[in-house]
Amino acid sequence: MANNFDEDGVGSLSVWAKRCYLAGRALMEDALRPHGLGTTQYYVLHRLATAGPTMQRDFARLLQVERATMSIVIAALVKKGLVEQIPDAVDQRQKLLRLTAAGAILWKELPDLGFIRDAAFGGLSETDIQTAARVLRTATERLQRRLKGDMP
Repeated sequence: MANNFDEDGVGSLSVWAKRCYLAGRALMEDALRPHGLGTTQYYVLHRLATAGPTMQRDFARLLQVERATMSIVIAALVKKGLVEQIPDAVDQRQKLLRLTAAGAILWKELPDLGFIRDAAFGGLSETDIQTAARVLRTATERLQRRLKGDMP
């Protein structure tokens, strides 16, 4: 049956993957709320803090969100004084993003979100964790190929 999400089927796997994602995201939102950040804003700061300045256009692909949504997220971070946009020397329409001094200070004050991984996977064997990650990565890649029309 096409819409069968019983406890033993593949539908159940999809349901549990989504529930796990939503629960983890809720914990992340709770941890970031006192700092005035949303999850996508956090991911932008994380990228800038760990990888350095990044072109704004790259974030939509990296975070898999619409460009319009990304523009709103970046505008909020700029308004908060956490990120600055530097026009590209060749194409002024393109912007390089980097943390401001205030953004770097906030980044150091943010909680370590590793507790979410620990809460979700603590006590599970590394083999089980790697197997789950491999299965979800393979399934995601297959679905993305199907979306592109590369797979029946």
